[in-house]
Amino acid sequence: MKKVAVITIVIISLVLVAFAQKKEKPWTEWTEKEVNKVLNDSAWGQTQTETNTSEMFYSPTSQGRTSSRPLDTSPGGSGSNDRATQGALNQATNLNYRVRFLTAKPIRQALARRAQLLNPQLAEQLAAFAEQKTDQYIVVTVDVDSSDRRFSGPAMQVFKSLNTGNLQNVTYLEVKSGKRVFLQEYIPPTNDGMGAKYVFPRQVDGKPFVDKGSGYLRFYTEMSKDFKIQMRFNVSKMVYGEELEY
Repeated sequence: MKKVAVITIVIISLVLVAFAQKKEKPWTEWTEKEVNKVLNDSAWGQTQTETNTSEMFYSPTSQGRTSSRPLDTSPGGSGSNDRATQGALNQATNLNYRVRFLTAKPIRQALARRAQLLNPQLAEQLAAFAEQKTDQYIVVTVDVDSSDRRFSGPAMQVFKSLNTGNLQNVTYLEVKSGKRVFLQEYIPPTNDGMGAKYVFPRQVDGKPFVDKGSGYLRFYTEMSKDFKIQMRFNVSKMVYGEELEY
């Protein structure tokens, strides 16, 4: 009986050693599917989807007819003055708001890998971007996409029209205790493919704003009186390797 127990213990020990020696797949080998998973559905990147149903049902358009309705550039708006000009979709359309912690290493690695897949010659520069670290800021990015650019284009224009003054009092990070840190700087979207950047201080009263006991980390911003972006992240799942990444 003791012999069986010893053999069992040895087998379990060998399994645990093998498991411990198993290494994570290097980010430089991630597939496009794995990249998208990290960016859009992970501990560091999530998606808020808004559905526009304004053109879901069939409504014929008449040629030559014009509309006096102003261009709707609000998030989730149709982005069209005239259905006759741009055509009716006759279906619901989704706008995806991608909320990501740019200062989390997995997000930078996923962005670097995405660019690397498109242009392998940038490998060296991308590696430096993927591995850099900051102890001063938390940077959240919000990007937007849709299957129809008539919707994502106007939504992106809204992001470009905002500034730090618009957002400073209605944009914050919050942990489970209710403690908040408000926006320090807003950077509108550029051509880097990352979207709008929301910069927050990483230290509050000389201590990290987030630690492993923070419970959750919630990002909140008001784009307008009628539209808000908010996403909650489980801090216990934001550990990458042995480090808390956010």
